[in-house]
Amino acid sequence: MGREDKEKDYDSQLEKLEISLLLEGIFQLYGFDFRNYVYPSVRRRIWHRIWAEDVKSISGLQEKVLHDTGSMKRLLDDLCIRVTEMFRDPLFFLAFRTKILPLLINKPQIRIWHAGCSTGEEVYSMAILLNEEGLFDKTNIYATDINDEVINRAKQGIFPISKMQVYTKNYIKAGGARAFSDYYKVIGENAIFEPYLSKRVLFAQHNLVTDGSFNEFDVIICRNVMIYFDKILQQKVYRLFHDSLSTHGFLGLGNKETLALSELAHCYHEIDAKERLYRKIR
Repeated sequence: MGREDKEKDYDSQLEKLEISLLLEGIFQLYGFDFRNYVYPSVRRRIWHRIWAEDVKSISGLQEKVLHDTGSMKRLLDDLCIRVTEMFRDPLFFLAFRTKILPLLINKPQIRIWHAGCSTGEEVYSMAILLNEEGLFDKTNIYATDINDEVINRAKQGIFPISKMQVYTKNYIKAGGARAFSDYYKVIGENAIFEPYLSKRVLFAQHNLVTDGSFNEFDVIICRNVMIYFDKILQQKVYRLFHDSLSTHGFLGLGNKETLALSELAHCYHEIDAKERLYRKIR
């Protein structure tokens, strides 16, 4: 290894050490644990915040976020990836409508956990779907996210009107039975969804990494969240979901995630392999 390669290797190791210290400090002081998130993703978002905060190094960012809660909130916003839309991956919602809901119809009460719900688009999508299938009034939806500011936005049920065209197309592909515009009112540049859609929803902060199970659920939906976790953390969260699911409960994952490599794979039956819908069997 030449001198230049040695210097690059040293810089890389030093950067990893600084990021490790930053994440450890965040965990110790604020309780948010990003230590087992996928490294390239975390690194990219940390450097974005370094440039935005106009500091010179990872250590400089660490000093700032440990002494300034405002800086920490901005970093948290960067680290909590939010890629969502109403009826995102509409064939997932169509499969849920046609393959899962018929198996829940005879239950007196249905409990659904949306883990990592972000700003709530998929939660309101589920509420619409349940309403159309006549199951909404006997369902309790628990919508959680690590970021309490995101949760507060989700509670409002307000989304940009500019996105409604895409959301309407998703809704139709998901088997929508009505005019999508029936579910919201337009005020200014926003679509404000009908208040009754959130009457069966409890929004709350919950950290998948550090918090435990808080109820028994018939359905758990966590889509495209665990792609940001390393394999150790993925196994921990799969165990949390398993312990939180009722007997014969259902688990819905994102299209980039699978139970196949999980140590709990034998505990589930595939309802829909393509749409990542599983049923707990043991």
